Amino acid sequence: MQLLALLLPERCAVCARPGTRLCAACRGALVRLREPLCKRCGSPGPWPVRRCAECSGRRLAFAGARSAIVYDERARAFVRAWKEHGRRRLAADAAAIVAEVIPRPSVDALAYVPGDPERASRRGDVPPRSLAEELGRIWRIPVCGLLARSRSQPPQRGRSLAERRKNVRGAIDGTRPSPALVCLVDDVYTSGATVDSCASALRKAGAARVEAVTLARAVR
Repeated sequence: MQLLALLLPERCAVCARPGTRLCAACRGALVRLREPLCKRCGSPGPWPVRRCAECSGRRLAFAGARSAIVYDERARAFVRAWKEHGRRRLAADAAAIVAEVIPRPSVDALAYVPGDPERASRRGDVPPRSLAEELGRIWRIPVCGLLARSRSQPPQRGRSLAERRKNVRGAIDGTRPSPALVCLVDDVYTSGATVDSCASALRKAGAARVEAVTLARAVR
């Protein structure tokens, strides 16, 4: 293992400098999402609101969503290295950033967005599950596999909001009864369609309240 590290030194997932998985400069440059935020979907704004223009008028199954960082070019590079390039240990760095920004939720369990079977097989990993497991260790909250995809679906990337909602509708089911208070974990919040579909499945499985936490969030 030490010989492998000498031959293939660790490189920063963002800037590719050798040394660490995520260098201190790039970690510090990831833009943290702080108040003021929309109380429901976590979108940043000039002042705190209960519902913002992005989520107003939508029936949402989750009580609130929070993300740690803005999904900008640096965050995209980090997530791409983690999800597409097989750098699974970045889940620990992602969890540390989430725990730095987002307070520990008062819930019974952490759930996670289930992986698409085809992509999970190709990657050999389900990033939201890895993130949930790392957060479970930090927050000392049990992690439960409460959800599964009922069918494979095309990726959400590049789709409109309406297309995203249609793409995930009916694609996720509960696998067993859910605890009353659940925090759902995902890697990126883009439109909220996936998180909402998962939260709806958890509510049908018995959850009274579902919160959502993600590493990054697309900001419009």
